Amino acid sequence: MKKYNIWLLAFIFLIAQQSFAQSGRLKAANRSFENMSYIEAIRNYEDYLRTAKTGTPEMKEALTKLGYSYRKVQDSRNAERIYAELIDRYSKELESEIYLYFAQALANNGKYKESQKMYSRYGQEQTTDMRGRRFTVAYMDNSHFYQDSATYKVDYLYALNSRQSDFSPMYYKNGLVFVSAREEGGAIKRVFMQNQTPFLDLFMFPDTAELRKDNIVAMKQASGVGGGSSFSASEKLEAMATEEKEKPLSKIEQFSKTLNSKYHEGPVTFFKDYKKLIFTRNNYNKGRSRTSSDGVNKLKLYMASENGKHWGGVKELPFNSDDYSCGHPALSPDDTKLYFVSDMPGGFGGTDIYVVDYRDGNWGSPVNLGREINTEGNEMFPFMDENGNMYFSSDGHEGLGGLDVFYVEMKEGIPVSDIKNLGTPINSEKDDFGFITKGNRSSGYFSSNRKRGYGDDNLYSFRHGCRQLNILVYDAGSKKPLETVDVRMSKNGENKELFVTGSDGKVTVCLETGTDFEFKAMKEGYESNGVSYGTFASSLKNQTSITIYLEKSKAPIIKGTIVSEVNQRPIQGAVVTLKNGKDGSKEQIVTGADGRYEFQPKKEGDYSVTAAKDHYAENTESLGKVKQSRKSPKTVEQNLGLVGQGDIFRLENIYYDFGQFFIRPDAAKELETKLIPILKKYPNMRIEVRSHTDSRASDAFNLKLSANRARAVLDYLAARGINTNRVVAKGYGETELLNNCDDEAKCEEDQHQANRRTEFKILDISAVGMN
Repeated sequence: MKKYNIWLLAFIFLIAQQSFAQSGRLKAANRSFENMSYIEAIRNYEDYLRTAKTGTPEMKEALTKLGYSYRKVQDSRNAERIYAELIDRYSKELESEIYLYFAQALANNGKYKESQKMYSRYGQEQTTDMRGRRFTVAYMDNSHFYQDSATYKVDYLYALNSRQSDFSPMYYKNGLVFVSAREEGGAIKRVFMQNQTPFLDLFMFPDTAELRKDNIVAMKQASGVGGGSSFSASEKLEAMATEEKEKPLSKIEQFSKTLNSKYHEGPVTFFKDYKKLIFTRNNYNKGRSRTSSDGVNKLKLYMASENGKHWGGVKELPFNSDDYSCGHPALSPDDTKLYFVSDMPGGFGGTDIYVVDYRDGNWGSPVNLGREINTEGNEMFPFMDENGNMYFSSDGHEGLGGLDVFYVEMKEGIPVSDIKNLGTPINSEKDDFGFITKGNRSSGYFSSNRKRGYGDDNLYSFRHGCRQLNILVYDAGSKKPLETVDVRMSKNGENKELFVTGSDGKVTVCLETGTDFEFKAMKEGYESNGVSYGTFASSLKNQTSITIYLEKSKAPIIKGTIVSEVNQRPIQGAVVTLKNGKDGSKEQIVTGADGRYEFQPKKEGDYSVTAAKDHYAENTESLGKVKQSRKSPKTVEQNLGLVGQGDIFRLENIYYDFGQFFIRPDAAKELETKLIPILKKYPNMRIEVRSHTDSRASDAFNLKLSANRARAVLDYLAARGINTNRVVAKGYGETELLNNCDDEAKCEEDQHQANRRTEFKILDISAVGMN
């Protein structure tokens, strides 16, 4: 009996010890989870669940947090396994988001039919979240994600990728700057707690022209080993023919040792002159880090400037916060708008895309891009192409799984088209993001974790062929091809590309799918003619050519370019109106990226042409009498310049003698020919006259001197009949030098004189053009 009691006590002690150990494992797992150490949490939860008692609240808690941890480290296969077990064991007591997470994990693993069922279940429980309904419908037929796949070729970038994460490329001069967790320089890098990988830094590859050659060499070295990109037979032959003694590729270097810190850096975007940049970094600057109220070091946006060979002057952007993240910057082509990602309060989902104005060194207030772009999910990694259109990644819009890349046309920072998924092979069932390209999307770069999956982002390049359409233009009488015919492509009433026929009367265009286009052919001496072509119902495989016939005509052609007065660049999105003064009839078009417009009026009359756009002063020019010619038709070309609110005009020849503020004769000539005509043309326009000095003398003296100089310009304008209520005169002293000639520098006189200048800025463009 005594022996029996000893064994019973030992058994009870063992059970208690196991129970205590179980409880300890769960507490350790929860502690790691709360600290966002997800790799460690996964290990502890898996240990706990091996011997956990089934059906208990503790087991449900452990499974729920384990599934979330697998999501955070992008292990979709294990996330699927855990969520399947959760639903099998606790289907009647689960939060609705578990069905969403399970649907997303299934899609990440290419199981779209099973994912559709889970999205449907989620949509039934969360009727206000559109993801359930959208993805349920999208996965009924996945074919639309594959319709353009044959026009793309994707390559894995051997030269850039490392064993660590590499992602978010950005154009920089002739090369790329990208984000990487690679270990360089032999130093031991600190490890990011969430996934036990090194912190991110910015790296640079100097010449993208070398990347194509490197992939050919890599194909030769790989000798058919799988896991890379697919190569055509011609590329394999090219690889075999490549000489062994090719010049070595340029080395990948840290982009800036002064910007890279012990925390995360990147992604980055550059101003168009590459002299300034905006980058993402953890909340850390000047050796000091800060955390949010719940103890998390958030992401912030910073600006830096190039100073010789180094980057410095790091400044935090004013709309950052310690309590939410801002990151993933993207600048508009003219550097006046910054798009970025944030989880600030008031958004639609996890992270949204915002836009903020940037003019004259001053930031506006961020504005959410709205429901057209942002969803209940995550919108991230915006990129603005040279036409001002946006690419971004999202897991909230219908896609193939994870983050997909999307495209939307923009005007003045506002989306004006439907969101388009780029489809395969740009997108996959994994995360695809950090997409950059030129305006015609013929080539570019992006990042994805498709190749090696779990926690491994890589860089890829792509080349985009086209769905080709041939347009043939013939003389209607002789049926012979017509050379030098302008063929304008337009979409939804807005001009797109302008093509010119060759000696065979043909132009070839590339079309995107799912869109209607119009083509208008115009040539002096002929009646313009056009045709519509839709890729919604038409297959380019069945029809690759359309023909336009032109009849002889004596009607004149009116055309021109709408440009910005401040820099003479073409203005896209300007509404151009041709008006017949005799009967009041009008024709209108909207300019494309080239700023061009074309009309062929059918009636005689006194015509005028007007250009208008939001935030610009409307401009109207008279064309006089326009009529048909008995001999040969005449082409009238009328270019129009627009001045916009916020534009700053440099009055190039307004300089001042050292320490003086009177108007020199050369300055008077500049005012008479440049400023006064604009003020007279737009009688309600208000401007600011901005005067600057060089750095010599004291700050106070220079501020007073520049104020006097600005006042001298105002007095000159008043003497010429300009109402002074329309003019604000302000001196900036030496606060905005154009060069490095500050108090410490030794500069020549001509360098100092460049800083002694006057500008005028458009404050109000409420005036209309003179009719």
